[in-house]
Amino acid sequence: SKIIYSHLKKMAIFIVKIYLMKRLYIILTIIPLNAGLQAQEKEILQVLHQQAKAWNNGDLKGYMNGYWKNDSLKFIGRNGITTGWEATLKNYEKGYPTKEKMGTLKFSEVQVKMLGKKHAYVIGKWELAREKDNPKGIYTLIFEKFKEGWRCISDHTN
Repeated sequence: SKIIYSHLKKMAIFIVKIYLMKRLYIILTIIPLNAGLQAQEKEILQVLHQQAKAWNNGDLKGYMNGYWKNDSLKFIGRNGITTGWEATLKNYEKGYPTKEKMGTLKFSEVQVKMLGKKHAYVIGKWELAREKDNPKGIYTLIFEKFKEGWRCISDHTN
């Protein structure tokens, strides 16, 4: 009976150790994953920050650096769907020909939702501070991670 009890005790300790090792493994793999996701979210927020900075300096091409420089880029706005980086830039140049028309851009209430390692869904509000008016709206962006960094591949702005 003492031998059986001793074996059962050893078995119970072994099972508890395996259980704890599994839990520790899960904790150690999830924490870096979350840290990686948080880093990716920060990288995306940095792209938005750089875009606002370029906009506020009157630099539309610098602003466009946050977009995927490809003919498949999609921009959905009040004038419909625009396809392509060059076409999107031309629309911005037409709509905002001067620094005064551009005003000062501010993003707020930005939320980033990772859709895997290479894609993210971003929503938020935008506002332009200009001398004569203060237009504002909301946006939905889809970002993709490329070797050169995160780029917006689809922008729906109202």
